[in-house]
Amino acid sequence: MKKNLILFAVVLSFAAGCRNQDQTLAGDVEIPVTVEELKVKSIEEFINTTGTAFPKGEIELKSKISASYFLEKNPSTGRLWQMGDKVNAGDVIIRLEDQEYVNSVKMETNQLNLELMESELKKQQSLYEKGGVTQKELKTAEINYENAKTTVATSKLQLEKTRISSPLSGVIVDLPYHTQGTQVEAGLTMVKIMDYKTMYMDVQLPEKYINEIRPGQTVKLTNYTIPEDTIIGSVTQLSPAINADTRTFKGTVSIDNHDLLLRPGMFVKADIVVDHRDSVIVIPKNIILSRQRGKTVFVVDRGVASERIIETGLENLTDVEVTRGLERNERIVTGGFETLGNRSKVKIIK
Repeated sequence: MKKNLILFAVVLSFAAGCRNQDQTLAGDVEIPVTVEELKVKSIEEFINTTGTAFPKGEIELKSKISASYFLEKNPSTGRLWQMGDKVNAGDVIIRLEDQEYVNSVKMETNQLNLELMESELKKQQSLYEKGGVTQKELKTAEINYENAKTTVATSKLQLEKTRISSPLSGVIVDLPYHTQGTQVEAGLTMVKIMDYKTMYMDVQLPEKYINEIRPGQTVKLTNYTIPEDTIIGSVTQLSPAINADTRTFKGTVSIDNHDLLLRPGMFVKADIVVDHRDSVIVIPKNIILSRQRGKTVFVVDRGVASERIIETGLENLTDVEVTRGLERNERIVTGGFETLGNRSKVKIIK
């Protein structure tokens, strides 16, 4: 019996020793982690919204007379105008031919009459200075000259109806097809042009942000078709009224689209910059752990990861400012922290 007790004690002692050895070995295991050395950065806090981008300038040009249709050539390409072409203000896109209409305008006759009236006025002015005509005769010559100028100006306006030209610089977004020389009726849409170097979008913003958003704030805009580019805009108008049904208020964003990356009608994601900090410590939000004692991250020093309590400031969807608890050049764990305990040994991997 005594021998059995002694044997049992030896077995227990051996088992305990094995457990202690296992724990010691486990404590010596280096957990692989990735780290980042802290540098000061800038951070922006956003309010996110969405909307549709519209051009600041657009026009639909219609035929003003019934005439034969002729599409002109783009002077930049040497071919007939087509959708997507850039136009400059004054470019003639379509010519409408109707000789009877042109004859009815009597441009040549009216221009000749203007020249005669101008010559007559100069003659009357010269005679008046010499006392050869009365003031009434001079006045009549002046009136005849002004009437002739008005007639020529009216004729020019009438002749302009034979040319469809763009009043603004922009891009052709619609150009209904007509066979060259075919007859078109007055009132038909000939071409639609948009100037979208500058665009705007109306947004609906939650009521809780009414004291945070102000005119002049920068807006960063993106669209899934241009994921690598961010377009800059600004808040230009804000309504002071809250919609009682949606609990939102209306805002307008002006967009600088000089590279024409955004297209009219595109759905746009907008980040309104409501706050900004420079030269602060910024870390990824997804590495922060929530403990009872507060927010923590792991800091690595000499192969050991220590859990550090931090305080935070500005944040956005991906990053957060650290206002207390971390210093520049310290190394924080960005990957593999899920299995760490305080004072865990770690192996830094790339």
